[in-house]
Amino acid sequence: MKKKPRNINPFTDFGFKKLFGEEASKDILIDFLNAVLEGDISPILDIEFSKNEHLGPTELDRNVVFDIYCRTESGERIIIEMQKVYQSFFKERSLYYSTFAIQKQANKGDWNFSMCPVYCISLLDFSLRNTEINPNEYIHKVKLLETNTGKVFNDKLNFVYVEIPKFNKKLYELETNFDKWMYLLTSLEFLERLPEKLQSKIFQKVMGIAELLKLEKTDRKAYEENLKKHRDLKNALETSKRLGYEEGIEKGIEKGIEKGVERAAISLFKEGMDIPFVSKITRLTEDQLLEIFRREGLV
Repeated sequence: MKKKPRNINPFTDFGFKKLFGEEASKDILIDFLNAVLEGDISPILDIEFSKNEHLGPTELDRNVVFDIYCRTESGERIIIEMQKVYQSFFKERSLYYSTFAIQKQANKGDWNFSMCPVYCISLLDFSLRNTEINPNEYIHKVKLLETNTGKVFNDKLNFVYVEIPKFNKKLYELETNFDKWMYLLTSLEFLERLPEKLQSKIFQKVMGIAELLKLEKTDRKAYEENLKKHRDLKNALETSKRLGYEEGIEKGIEKGIEKGVERAAISLFKEGMDIPFVSKITRLTEDQLLEIFRREGLV
């Protein structure tokens, strides 16, 4: 019999913000960040949430919205985001995001370019496709290195990528506090009680916040709507994979891509996804989709 969820899914937008993005749960975020960045910075004692939308300096610049953007008591800027869908230029996107946290440190008037480190933490609901990383590791830390010595050349720009699907450790295999965090997050939705190895004040607080029965009525409704979108996206991506859409993109076969995208769009539409949603997944315009659906007799 299929298990019934007892807690919020922390990888939904609602769940992620509920656990990590509220002032009342700031101590949870601090513990999580100390686990992720252990060995990179001194233990974080306090953080200040910043406005998570940042505008470019001109109208031509794109807006950037971070999931969570905060500043430590010693000045480090930390960007945390959940990334659910693989993008061809994902690394470039991370770099683009980081520049806003750098530019915000510029002082008006005389400035000697002194700045605090920026950390971009990306929680990925997919596996990276990079030959440069260790395929047996689920967390990757990227810094600016001098290639001859392999030593850090500049510590002001730092990236952390966490491949969630790669985490498969059992309870007895958990070594670091971040291992424990990952075990909790990947198990949370159906977890009835904390195992002995995860008994801590912070994890108990996570369980208390995440319990579905304790959500206010308005929060429960917002979560259920968000969870439906999350599941729709998951199903849509699985459909695209079955149709060989991603394979066609990777091989760069133009005709194959075109046909793969059309088949994916048709399948998603038949499964009940609306046109704006299908447009987001396939990157086809709504007019292009209408033309395809009319040709197939679907509209």
